[in-house]
Amino acid sequence: MADPAPSRGSAYGYFGPAGTFSHQALLTLPPLGSEPVPYATVGQALQAVRAGEITAALVPIENSVEGGVSATLDNLTYGDPLIITREVVLPVQFDLYGRPGTTLDGVRNILTHPHAAAQCRDWLALHLPEALVTEGGSTAAAAAEVADPLSRFDAAICAPVAGEMHGLTALAEGIADNPDAVTRFVLVSPPGRLNPPSGADKTTMVLFMRENHPGALLEILEQFASRGVNLCRIESRPTKRSLGDYCFSVDAEGHVDDARLAEALMGLHRICGDVVFLGSYPRADGTQPTVPVGTSNADYAAAATWLQRLKG
Repeated sequence: MADPAPSRGSAYGYFGPAGTFSHQALLTLPPLGSEPVPYATVGQALQAVRAGEITAALVPIENSVEGGVSATLDNLTYGDPLIITREVVLPVQFDLYGRPGTTLDGVRNILTHPHAAAQCRDWLALHLPEALVTEGGSTAAAAAEVADPLSRFDAAICAPVAGEMHGLTALAEGIADNPDAVTRFVLVSPPGRLNPPSGADKTTMVLFMRENHPGALLEILEQFASRGVNLCRIESRPTKRSLGDYCFSVDAEGHVDDARLAEALMGLHRICGDVVFLGSYPRADGTQPTVPVGTSNADYAAAATWLQRLKG
């Protein structure tokens, strides 16, 4: 008798369809044994994690050219808690693909993802200045649409894997304006036991001001600076409560088990309206932080011992 098929809850999900950069990044992770499940939007992928339909979802969070991915940042900030357990950094290559028989000078309508359009803006202005670029859900979906003989689109900007998957022909290769561009993806799971410190970690959080007043952001930054914690990323996001009301999405070097970062988090909890903790996880590049003198775990332990001795 054949073994029963694995439940969908034991699968990874990703921002699909197949052929997206998220799909390529997911394939670099150890497989779970079940086929990964594509979702049409980042929100749907993360909601599937919350609902227990899948074990975890891989979604884009940051691009070296365009910055943060707002759909991911906002979906992680609001709703039932989720935790980032690891990250993947993937080089991004964009090509222009069309149906067989299409020529570059015949391209008038192009379909792609907004980030892809932005990263190829200069190339398009130089080589296809008259072409109309339409932004859609994903680069892979754009390739699938262009493969339809009845499609009004002549070409798609996508990854080579997506163009080849749908039987398209490369009209131009390497069209990204920045050949060194990379996209960072995060694997998101339900809350649970955190990864132990690896020595090269990153911690992600979202910080809400208690009130907007002069120096409010400085007060937040001082919680990190005074404890020797370096920030890898900080960006503001609207809280969606009122115009001009913002929170701050932050990546900090270190692990919540590091005394300096734990102290910073406690300080933030005292001064912020809310602190959304989104996990501590190994850095994809393996870079270890520079720990200033006086801020190592041993330094904090020695200080605590000294204070206890003073108390007698």
